[in-house]
Amino acid sequence: MKLTTLYEVLHESIKKFSDHIALSQWQGEEITYGQVGERVAQLQETLVSAGLNPGDKVAILSSNMPNWGISYFAVTTAGYVAVPILPDFTTEDLDRIIEHSETKALLVSDKLFGKVSKTTTDKLNIVIRTKNLSIISQRVREQGSTTIPKPEDLAAIIYTSGTTSSPKGVMLSHYNISAQTWLIEPLFRLKDDDVLLSVLPLSHTYECSLGLVYAFSAGCRMVYLDKAPTVSVLTAALKEVRPTIMIIVPLIIEKIYRARVLAKFTSNAFWRSLYKVGFMRRYLHRVAGKKLLKFFGGRIRFLGIGGAKLDTNAEKFLYEAKVPYAIGYGLTETAPLLAGAVGDMVRIGSTGPILEGIEARIENVNLETGQGEIVVKSPSQMMGYYKNEEATREVITSDGWFRTGDLGCFDEEGWLYIKGRLKNMILGPSGENIYPEDIETVLNSHVFISESVVTEQEGHLIALVHFDKEAIEARYEELVDKWKQTKQEWERFKDETMAEIKEYVNARVNRNSRITEVVEEEEEFVKTPTKKIRRFLYNNRNKA
Repeated sequence: MKLTTLYEVLHESIKKFSDHIALSQWQGEEITYGQVGERVAQLQETLVSAGLNPGDKVAILSSNMPNWGISYFAVTTAGYVAVPILPDFTTEDLDRIIEHSETKALLVSDKLFGKVSKTTTDKLNIVIRTKNLSIISQRVREQGSTTIPKPEDLAAIIYTSGTTSSPKGVMLSHYNISAQTWLIEPLFRLKDDDVLLSVLPLSHTYECSLGLVYAFSAGCRMVYLDKAPTVSVLTAALKEVRPTIMIIVPLIIEKIYRARVLAKFTSNAFWRSLYKVGFMRRYLHRVAGKKLLKFFGGRIRFLGIGGAKLDTNAEKFLYEAKVPYAIGYGLTETAPLLAGAVGDMVRIGSTGPILEGIEARIENVNLETGQGEIVVKSPSQMMGYYKNEEATREVITSDGWFRTGDLGCFDEEGWLYIKGRLKNMILGPSGENIYPEDIETVLNSHVFISESVVTEQEGHLIALVHFDKEAIEARYEELVDKWKQTKQEWERFKDETMAEIKEYVNARVNRNSRITEVVEEEEEFVKTPTKKIRRFLYNNRNKA
């Protein structure tokens, strides 16, 4: 059965899996599918009592918890419009989003309530605590109404996290979101005994569509942490929950790879010499992969990685280590998944083929590189940007194709390869296209670099790098005390290292992509909730 509304997703799963555990807090309460239905009905009664009617907007500003999903289903299946808000937004952004979306009700967790100004909350019909669904404040007391939504009805407005610009409200219909349940199923079928440990914010469409809506439609058990997923918390949770399914962003795997694999196998001359030999590297990766799977609880059968491009070297490790990972590609505007590969389908560097039921093509192809903008037509693509017709016209053509803004190409068998963002592309002095993501992949392969951003300044390519100090200290343990005693010694080492990095990179990229300077970023780069660097902050800064 093709589900076409979130109302169908909710009620079909309640009917099929009534006694199964649906949502649970790690080391806390467990809620069955049947109980989800009861809580959804109770919350809808509360919203109706505050004068809400079909089409009204309800914001969800909350950390992950069972009641997040209950709030989402309660809002959308009553004919209201959910406005999931990323926790990392500033107070100014939150106030602006709530005003722009014309939100009338707010579901908020305790820790995030203080981020919303009193001026804003005082204007709302009702404010509800997500922890126990109790009322914090209620300004309007009158009878509203509900309706059973239709596929074409607006279900959610999701404000993008803004890697290249300020947030825009992406409008997704019930059909857009529900379509993900049958677009993804041929790629990877979830089972009703699967256990998903959720670590990404539910307010992002990646986790919401795949980790909540699709998982709920399949009868899975979803487990949430009530603490930040630090190494210690995550280690304990993985050991106890032993998930079969996890959805993560590349940064998590990349950090594990650099800290636990690359740092180990480049720590001394002996390991470095072994690691350079192909069959030995594959063997070492296999050993490290077994340890990684044990770290994840020993039952992982699907490790979904998406939200950003995965570092090639980190992916090579996963592939050779035989970790059951999956690569996906999509955008908030496509709810999100457009392409994917799992198991034997995986090819290093590719996101896999376009999902069945989605059309895709490459436009404005560069004849030298064979790359161009990825343009798609999908059942899951957005209705448009909320109250922003100009921005909508820029990305949706008159005949219904969506311009992703991503550069890529297909191979002869239809596997998609992502090059980078069109907005990130740098035009070289001779008119050549330079893709900073390619240079950053090389930069990040250096054992001493944690993350990087390549920008253009006055015709020169500048590499901003954040050092992995743990890796440096592990390699030069004998010098750590000296550095602590003498700042000059540390500065001298950094200068030498940056010169080494420049030489390292320029030997591995083409002539047009060579960097002129390496600059240290002492603090980690500012990121979106899905751990993509907010590039525009650094591009603008360096052009100022």
